Amino acid sequence: MSIISKQTLLRMPYYLEHLKEMHKNGETVVSAPILAQHFGYTEIQVRKDLASVSSVQGKPKIGFNISTLIVDIENVLGYQHLNKAVLVGCGSLGHAFLGYKVFSEYGCEIIAGFDANPEKLGSFGDKPILGMNTLKEFCNKEAINMGIITVPAIAAQRVCDQLVDAGVKAIWNFAPIHLIVPDGILVQNENMAASLAMLFNHLNALK
Repeated sequence: MSIISKQTLLRMPYYLEHLKEMHKNGETVVSAPILAQHFGYTEIQVRKDLASVSSVQGKPKIGFNISTLIVDIENVLGYQHLNKAVLVGCGSLGHAFLGYKVFSEYGCEIIAGFDANPEKLGSFGDKPILGMNTLKEFCNKEAINMGIITVPAIAAQRVCDQLVDAGVKAIWNFAPIHLIVPDGILVQNENMAASLAMLFNHLNALK
């Protein structure tokens, strides 16, 4: 396998879901042209994407074995191993995440929530919700490498600093703010306001 670009990596979950659906429907092989047509990509792009993750070369005029390709993509995406994570900010969005069981299929297991509001402490389903004063000790004990931030923007940097201090190396940020982190810490931002702006811009262009 070759070095995988960020853009290729971002396309992989979409390939994977479609391949799983094909496998579910009894199909055993898939070609680059078929995937290119489905996603609206070029055949060259799809071939490059699959070559970067596949452990076995596709056969001319036949394509790739779907079962093998699914395993290869899941390995690249890290779905074969569960990564334990903590979530900070147990409001409506935080509760939705704590109750979302499908995360485990993507290699992420949220094992606890944290909040600064004493009234929110206790549990949500089978997940404990703990005070922020226990965050560092909990992360160290459970060897947590990933944190999810679902707090308001005003509190996000402070929470980020606490997660970094607790040893977290990757942060999934849902607060609409740019976070400053030390070298070696990866922040993946999910800015809903920015996504809505793109959608509204498209709708306005159609008027």
